[in-house]
Amino acid sequence: MNLAERLERLAPPAPVGPGAAGGSAQQVVTLPVRDPFAAVKASVHRSLMDSLGPQLYDPHLDQAELDVRVRHTLQTVLDAEQTPLSSADRARIAQEVTDEILGHGPLEPLLRDSEITEIMVNGPEHIFVERAGHIHAVEAQFVDDAHLRRTIDKIVGRIGRRVDESSPMVDARLADGSRVNAVVAPIALDGSLLTIRKFSPDPFTDRDLIAFGTMTPQVRDFLEACVRGRRNIVISGGTGSGKTTLLNVMSGFIPDDERILTIEDAAELQLRQRHVLRMEARPANVEGRGHVSIRDLVRNALRMRPDRIVVGEVRDGAALDMLQAMNTGHDGSITTVHANSPRDSLSRLETMVLMAGVELPVRAIRDQVASAVDLIVQQARLKDGSRRITAITEVEGMESDVITLQDLFVFDYSAGMDETGRFRGTLVSTGLRPKFGGHLQDLGIELNPAMFVRGQG
Repeated sequence: MNLAERLERLAPPAPVGPGAAGGSAQQVVTLPVRDPFAAVKASVHRSLMDSLGPQLYDPHLDQAELDVRVRHTLQTVLDAEQTPLSSADRARIAQEVTDEILGHGPLEPLLRDSEITEIMVNGPEHIFVERAGHIHAVEAQFVDDAHLRRTIDKIVGRIGRRVDESSPMVDARLADGSRVNAVVAPIALDGSLLTIRKFSPDPFTDRDLIAFGTMTPQVRDFLEACVRGRRNIVISGGTGSGKTTLLNVMSGFIPDDERILTIEDAAELQLRQRHVLRMEARPANVEGRGHVSIRDLVRNALRMRPDRIVVGEVRDGAALDMLQAMNTGHDGSITTVHANSPRDSLSRLETMVLMAGVELPVRAIRDQVASAVDLIVQQARLKDGSRRITAITEVEGMESDVITLQDLFVFDYSAGMDETGRFRGTLVSTGLRPKFGGHLQDLGIELNPAMFVRGQG
């Protein structure tokens, strides 16, 4: 979509009447009445479109050059504006009009704010953001639902996707990699819904997670040893608990000389190794064709000679193929699942294997799970807004028809909260050692006995 088309989408039709230049069909931007500069912005927006003229349709201009011309023309138009404006007001108007044309309107300042981790739009008038794990309302708003829909169309259109009445839900990505989910009418009853999980250009490291309290240095050393020792690991947790961030950090422990293949619904992982192959699932097109699922990618990955397979999340029959990969020589694979506890994550894996449509007895499925998965790392977002690892659990094997688990580290809730409501507890050892410790030792990876002293963090 070229810039002219984007401008036309952003500008709603002008009212026809005495204030519409003799009833002409020229387009203007209608802004909230409470904005004292609404008329000025509308005039600047209209003049900007008129001034750029044919340049908007030039296919030889790349995005960067278009941006420069829009900003330069905007300053010229503002200089010609006869309304008396302070320098601060001029800067504000210039920024807001630029955001509307080149960015995502009222969301653009929120996207620039590095402290905001998630943006939630509940209809055109209600926008919430997440800061430090807590949700806050913001004053920004869209003009109306049509304005919000144009922003959604702008986001999904850039990656060749669509959202309309026949396909009212969509997952997409912004240019910086931020994950976007949009829901429109008739599914959304009170206005279009938009959720943006922001993408950090500088991914968190293990040091960051230690500073946040997500893990302790001892736990970090233990997880690094498990990754280097090619243990198959499942990261479990609820939505927004930090599973992908932890997956990204743990993937960074993989040796640089291995061939790593990542599979995701929406590409988020930022691995720094030299030999990384990234694949992303694809939804069906308008004709209902071209769908490529996570399961398709996992099956294809087995033909690509990977040393490690990292799956962003399994949520369907791909679980069966992932377990098969773990059981057939692709040790050291890592994935995430949505679950409330380590035990629940195993039940989820069983359910997802059944979704593959293969008639398998429950005992056979549990055998597959018990032999494939070595470690479960449970992540949670606590009431104080912090994201913590709350349990690290070893999968020991089968006893009768039950998969046996052993907690190695658990979060110490008994420490209570401080005066600000933040949990004082950390992840502490249960005093038990993993049964795969001998295997790690065979590989030359030593586990410090001090990390398994009961009650030590």
